[in-house]
Amino acid sequence: MADIIRRFGWRHLRSAPTAHIRHFKRGRLVHDGPGLSFWFQPLTAALSEVPVDDRELAMAFHARTSDFQDVSVQATVTYRISEPATAAARLDFSVDPDTGVWRGAPLEQLSTLLTETAQQHALDVLARTPLSAALTDGVAAVRERISGGLAAEPRLPATGIEVVAVRVVALRPEPEVERALRTPAREQIQQEADRATYERRAVAVERERTIAENELASQIELARREEQLVEQRGTNARREAEENAASDAVRAEAEATRTVRLAHAEAEAAREVGEARAQAQAAWLRVHSEAAPATLHALAATRVAENLPRINSLTLSPDVLTGLLAKLGRADGERS
Repeated sequence: MADIIRRFGWRHLRSAPTAHIRHFKRGRLVHDGPGLSFWFQPLTAALSEVPVDDRELAMAFHARTSDFQDVSVQATVTYRISEPATAAARLDFSVDPDTGVWRGAPLEQLSTLLTETAQQHALDVLARTPLSAALTDGVAAVRERISGGLAAEPRLPATGIEVVAVRVVALRPEPEVERALRTPAREQIQQEADRATYERRAVAVERERTIAENELASQIELARREEQLVEQRGTNARREAEENAASDAVRAEAEATRTVRLAHAEAEAAREVGEARAQAQAAWLRVHSEAAPATLHALAATRVAENLPRINSLTLSPDVLTGLLAKLGRADGERS
């Protein structure tokens, strides 16, 4: 929208670079071009403002496929007014000289023209296409058909409109049909997921089985080693017992031999001691048999004295001492 300023009965218009201004004064074209700025009198001026920038027109409509399924189409058409003079002559782009606002709705008319034309061509191509093909290749087919149809539409160049690009954003069936169509794919995906799960479980089971077999083999090997160890320990114990028994036998035999020898030695010593004692006793008896009675009495007295308790003092009378000395003298005389 152009900016218009009031000054003393005059008006000043200033437009944007993307707006093409056509100024007529008394039926004569005075100003014609984009981005103009000029003074004018409102009572004698006729102004038109035609946008020349690219504009996006979003559209959404329903169509029916060849198998009578309803689909919704979302598309966007990019267009621009390439001939502002032609467009201003065919559509009402006049603006109020006091406010700069369009007096009509020219862009709505252009939108209706483009939407109905694009919709016509989209309906035509979808009516010959089944739903499955429309969902698979329908976007490209609809885009090409709309582009070709708009390019071949004679009313657009006659209105000064140029189509820049056509984009089909989406082509969707009804929600129930879309859910039904998704079901096989979901089932297939679920089957693939289940198969992957089963394969993963199978691999896990196989690994667990391998681990269990390895553990069992390890236990069997350990049991075999333990059996060998028990057998070796038994053999060692038996060998040790045999060696201990042999050692005990050798020790017992040596002990018996030593005992026998010791017994023989003790018997021999006892015999020799007995013989010596017998000889000593015989000599003792022989000596005593040959000794005088007085001597024997003296020896007996000596033995008695040896076995008597300790006597601190002894008193002998002269008679006893005289008789004893006489007996000793006689005994010595007899021996000599």
